[in-house]
Amino acid sequence: MNAAEFQQYVRQFSEEKGFDTSTIEQRTLYLMTEVGELAKEVLSVSFHPDREKRENLGYEMYDVVWNIFDLANKLGIDLEQAFRRKLEINERRTWD
Repeated sequence: MNAAEFQQYVRQFSEEKGFDTSTIEQRTLYLMTEVGELAKEVLSVSFHPDREKRENLGYEMYDVVWNIFDLANKLGIDLEQAFRRKLEINERRTWD
């Protein structure tokens, strides 16, 4: 699944489950909550690196990405296009 397909999936899933009624601010707060959960899992893995914890880490990463895509939908941002443009910018950019 590419970025455009995932963004469409998030849009449809959000509509089906009634998540599309959240505001931009609420979705941003959900995103921040998920980032916090991801940070908690990273900390847990750093102390107890095992397979189950790493699987949970992947699930939290998914939740973060899902919320970013849902926020992009709410803001009318085509992330695949944004990714392409940002890749071009980074190719020309220098870091000192």
